[in-house]
Amino acid sequence: MKKATIQLEAIACPACIQKIENATKALDGVDKDSVTVLFNASKVKFDFDEEKIAVQDVKDAITALGYIVIK
Repeated sequence: MKKATIQLEAIACPACIQKIENATKALDGVDKDSVTVLFNASKVKFDFDEEKIAVQDVKDAITALGYIVIK
C-alpha cells in the first residue's frame, strides 16, 4: 500500500466531507479505513494499492463531484 494526499481548493461544509469520503472509499484499490478528509486543510489522505488504482483516478472521482483538485 502507498500513501497519498490530494490538495483541494476548498471544502465548504461537513456534508462535503461525507461526499468526498464516500466517493473515495467506493473506489476499488483504496483502503477504506485509511480515508481521511481534513476540513480545515482541504486535503484528502488515503492509502491505495497502486496495482489496482492510480492517484489520478481518485482525483478524477473527486473532480466529478464538483471539487477542484489543486495537486
